[in-house]
Amino acid sequence: MTEAFRLDHRIALVTGAASGIGEATAKELARAGATVWIGDINLPAAEALAQAVGNARAIHLDVTSAASIAAAAAEIKQLDILVNNAGIGHVGSIEATEPEDFDRLMNVNVRSVYLMTRGFLPLLMAASERHEALGAMVNVASVSGLVGIKQRFAYCTSKGAVVAMTRQLATEYPKALRVNAVCPGTVQTPFVEAYLEKFHKDNKEETRAQLRARQPVGRLGTPEEVASAIRYLVSDEAAFVTGSMLTIDGGWTAA
Repeated sequence: MTEAFRLDHRIALVTGAASGIGEATAKELARAGATVWIGDINLPAAEALAQAVGNARAIHLDVTSAASIAAAAAEIKQLDILVNNAGIGHVGSIEATEPEDFDRLMNVNVRSVYLMTRGFLPLLMAASERHEALGAMVNVASVSGLVGIKQRFAYCTSKGAVVAMTRQLATEYPKALRVNAVCPGTVQTPFVEAYLEKFHKDNKEETRAQLRARQPVGRLGTPEEVASAIRYLVSDEAAFVTGSMLTIDGGWTAA
């Protein structure tokens, strides 16, 4: 009996892959047999991870730059799997969200998905010519794109847009490309640690306890748990899955 969710002979690109969920995803896809391109604006970190993973290559990738994306697409040449993971956060109500804050969130979290998808769509569409399976894309959205969260105006807006883009793309290309999203709750990553350091330096542990408590299982998620779900969504076992938002949130959106 062969191992499930294998990705042998597949070529994958993960954005924001040098840390957090992106790093765990790159490792998991490589473990499943894929050749993984580790895309990140921090090229030294991407190169270090690629060396550690083995079946991977690093590539400098600024997901907000059409020129950077075009250069990456020209270098990669073939692609079966795209994971749009790169993103940033912001804390604040609409009154506390300055226009430049809002624009930055939309540029990094939303426009980047548009640019990446548009830039790599021809390669993904050609995937089925090399395999029986369609090309697969997973966008890393968030529970923030499904429910309202206080003090996350810009972030909720941006992740809601990612959810909408995922559904639209799945509807637009149902026989040529599978497009899904994962919607994590709060996951223990450098992203969360940076948030705690920046906004809750004086009450970090109290805030960490609150983050755990808002998820019914009583803990934070792990990057590896999200990565496992992404591996499933891009595998042949998920061939009938497209346009889905997979919540990985410890029961948050169910409560």
